[in-house]
Amino acid sequence: MTDHDRAWQPTACILCECNCGIVVDVDDRSLARIRGDKSHPASRGYTCNKALRLDHYQNNRNRLASPMRREADGTYTEIDWDTAIAEIAAGFRGIVDTHGGDTILYYGGGGQGNHLGGAYSGAFLKALGSHYRSNALAQEKTGEHWVDAQLYGNHTRGEFEHAEVSVFVGKNPWMSQSFPRARVVLNDIAKDPARSMVVIDPVVTDTAKMADFHLRVRPGTDAWCLAALAGVLVQENLCDETFLTEHVTGVDAVRAVFAEVPVDDYAQRSGVSADLVRAAARRIATVTSVAVFEDLGVQQAPNSTLCSYLNKMLWILTGNFAKRGGQHLHSSFAPLFRAGGVGRTPVTGAPVIGGLLPSNVIVEEILTDHPDRFRAMIVESSNPAHSVADSGMMRRALGELELLVVIDVAMTETARLAHYVLPAASQFEKAEATFFNLEFPHNTFHLRHRLMEPLPGTLPEPEIWARLMRALGVVGDAELAPLRAAAQRSRADFTAAFLTTVGENPGLGKVLPFVLYETLGPALPEGLSGAAALWGLAQKAAMTYPEAVRRAGHADGNALFDAILAGRSGVTFTVHEYEDDFALIAHEDRKIALEIPALLADTRALAAAPIGLTSSEFPIVLSAGERRAFTANDIIRDPAWRTRDADGALRISVEDARELGLADGSRALITTATGRAEATVEISAAMQPGHASLPNGYGVDFVDDDGSARAPGVAPNALTSVGWRDAYAGTPWHKHVPARIEPVPALAAPGASRG
Repeated sequence: MTDHDRAWQPTACILCECNCGIVVDVDDRSLARIRGDKSHPASRGYTCNKALRLDHYQNNRNRLASPMRREADGTYTEIDWDTAIAEIAAGFRGIVDTHGGDTILYYGGGGQGNHLGGAYSGAFLKALGSHYRSNALAQEKTGEHWVDAQLYGNHTRGEFEHAEVSVFVGKNPWMSQSFPRARVVLNDIAKDPARSMVVIDPVVTDTAKMADFHLRVRPGTDAWCLAALAGVLVQENLCDETFLTEHVTGVDAVRAVFAEVPVDDYAQRSGVSADLVRAAARRIATVTSVAVFEDLGVQQAPNSTLCSYLNKMLWILTGNFAKRGGQHLHSSFAPLFRAGGVGRTPVTGAPVIGGLLPSNVIVEEILTDHPDRFRAMIVESSNPAHSVADSGMMRRALGELELLVVIDVAMTETARLAHYVLPAASQFEKAEATFFNLEFPHNTFHLRHRLMEPLPGTLPEPEIWARLMRALGVVGDAELAPLRAAAQRSRADFTAAFLTTVGENPGLGKVLPFVLYETLGPALPEGLSGAAALWGLAQKAAMTYPEAVRRAGHADGNALFDAILAGRSGVTFTVHEYEDDFALIAHEDRKIALEIPALLADTRALAAAPIGLTSSEFPIVLSAGERRAFTANDIIRDPAWRTRDADGALRISVEDARELGLADGSRALITTATGRAEATVEISAAMQPGHASLPNGYGVDFVDDDGSARAPGVAPNALTSVGWRDAYAGTPWHKHVPARIEPVPALAAPGASRG
């Protein structure tokens, strides 16, 4: 069969936030061939190596095919769906009646690119009176969100495709992607003598090798380097005064702080030449456009929230906003964070930012003897027993819950602790989408149609949530009947009936996704009932960005929704003009509010703050969870997908290897305050002395075709600590774990253990 004869079906990669469009040749439920989708409006045929191996996710021995109930002896019994739904609903009713709905914690909202199920979970949680949520974003982005909310009330993204200078802070986009066509864009920048790249990173990453300015900071000293860069901008009068006067408030307070920054001293503390810092700052200040991207290298390290603030000075002080190639606010199809102020958790009083409590406090919120502690959890398409700091302590906490329900495609480490496990259809067996829609001026949304029927015994998450809602009996059929009838007639009739029905019965609005699934869902094309919740989001997008939606070719919310249903390769849902950036600022005056007093005080405090957090007992900084060519969190559990680095090597510097007596391929023992593990050594000139790294996505258990179980590599969170976290957002310092590394003693047993 030739390529021309093949039925290539459009879908998307699910391994990073880009969710690049791909086309797939399906052969007997296997993803036989995969290539980039040239019709996708964002990725335009681009994909990296990881997408080509997605069949290792779709087809493996670890797929679940029946609901499972844990028995008293710890074993699991297969049960039917009706039994599982009835017992789970009754279990949560019991928790609510005895302890209250707010003792139920929801963790998840979808794995990478697996967000539609999370859209339906909210109705069930509201019906129970549960308000507390957490997920992977609370391990990464809440500090930046807290800063963004005060500066302009939205999220920004750089337009790297057109930027004259691109700045990457703790970010290696060659490996971690995160914006469309990343490697193509990076190559274009590197080949163009008129453009520059600035990388702030302790490691000589693939991106750093391409950079014109590599500010190779010592691990954990990014704040000093960033403060020094901003100090140069202020002290050398390199700021865009016209932009600051017209579009920014609080400038005087900020200028006063950075006027006092001892640039040479801060550069020396960060391990970077002061001349290089000044050269990079001058380059940033004297170009037509600058775009900046921060990521986990600083977001999971000391001073993470402060770094989020400081790196934004680079583009705000220089006026690189609302212009081609600059930094932009953008439309959103669905919010990743809830609007509103910062709340507090019931036991520890930790901050709840954007509706998400810090993952690192969950252990204390469960194990503390407190009347309001969490008694139950629902975990959807997530694996906190593996991904949250101090996985040993997290597993203990999960084991103390009165009820733990997991919805997933596989028997994960978290699922092995659950009272009930509900098997979900894979991402290629159902309608699915991502809400990582972050681009400007053109923003895209991609509803992926299923490539095959769900594996027998599994259900798409929207149907799982609907069955749980039906079991609770919150909404009666009579209330939904008018909407069901209207949906069968036309989209216009449904819209009119919806406005009337919800207006007369406001309670339906609280469980809107369920209402849409039950009424509009059956009227949608076969296999797309799970897309019903997108109707409401399309209406909201059309009302929030009316001109941008019309520029994208959609007359109203219904037209946008219909285009989403029909656009198998995705659609552009907004087209903005650069001046729209100012209208997207949430503050009433449409200006950036630059002064954040607490963070300015922290900037001043850097002068006396210690730059080293290691000790004689733990002298090396371990970055636990590095992105590499064959890592993808733990969404692909089958280790056969990796054609190299099969065991997830511990990368150490040449100097440390020599001092510790380690050779390439030898085994090393890693010890932290939390645990210990063995790993194979890879000596790398990319690493600084005193800095080592382990990859993410390893140490997950997997059953081979012959029935043998194995878990290659190190589960990095066997080595991290729940107490090692940011003061503002509670985000973990996974990239800065004090550790001791030594040769494996001759009689040591392999694997990881508690320290």
